Amino acid sequence: MENPLITIRNLRKTYAGASHPSVDGLTLQVGQGAFFGLLGPNGAGKTTTISILCGLRSYDGGEVAVGGFDVRRKMKCIKPLIGVVPQDIALYPELTVGENLRFFGGMYPVPPHELNGRIASYLEDFGLMAHHGKKTGHLSGGMKRQVNLIAALLHRPALLFLDEPTVGVDVHSRRVILENLQHLHRNGMTIVYTSHDMKEAEQLCTHVVLMNHGRTVCEGVPRQLVGEASVSSLEELFISKTLP
Repeated sequence: MENPLITIRNLRKTYAGASHPSVDGLTLQVGQGAFFGLLGPNGAGKTTTISILCGLRSYDGGEVAVGGFDVRRKMKCIKPLIGVVPQDIALYPELTVGENLRFFGGMYPVPPHELNGRIASYLEDFGLMAHHGKKTGHLSGGMKRQVNLIAALLHRPALLFLDEPTVGVDVHSRRVILENLQHLHRNGMTIVYTSHDMKEAEQLCTHVVLMNHGRTVCEGVPRQLVGEASVSSLEELFISKTLP
C-alpha cells in the first residue's frame, strides 16, 4: 500500500496485572480515503488499538505511525489530523449544545466566526439546529451521540476514529449518523470504525480487519472475504472466525 495513513507493525500491549496481552503482535495499514472497520468480540483489542493511535494509551512494543508521524514522538503533529468519537459520551450535560460545541471546537485554531459557521452547518446537516440552545443533559441518547460526533468534526480532521458510534441509539438517530458518515467518506475523509453490528459494518466499510485475542484473524474487502469463505454475510464470517 502506497502512503498509508496509518501503519501498525507488531504492536503489543499488556495491561498491568493481566494474564494475556490485549494487543498481541498486531500489524495493519489503513489507506487514505478508506472506511476501515476494526471488528471483533469484546476483549479483542479494538478499543485499546484506537486509544494507542490517538495517543491516549502507551504500548509495550512495535511501531505505530499516523500520517507518517510516529505516535510516541510526534503526537503534537498528529492531533490536528484526527477526530475522536469515544464510545462514552464526552459532553458537559449542564452546557447547551452550542456551548459544548464552541468549547470543543475552541481547542483548535479555528477563528470564532468560522467555528460558529461550522457549528451551524453541522447542526443543520444532523437536523439539530432547533436544539442549539438546549442543555445537552436534556437530549435523547441518540441526539447526544450526534452532538458527540459533531464535536469531533469541527476542526475538519483528515482521519476520524469512531468507537461504537451507534450503540444504544434509536432508529432515526442511527440513520442520521450513518448517512452523515457516508457523506463524510464520499468527500474524502478516512474513517476508522469499531462496531459489533456486522450488518452495519458490511454496509459502511471498504476494508475490514477481524480481530480476536489481540491478533488479526482475517482482513480484506468485506464482499471478497464473504465470497472467499463461502458464507452468506460478514456476520456469519465473524462468528466462524471468532469462536471462543
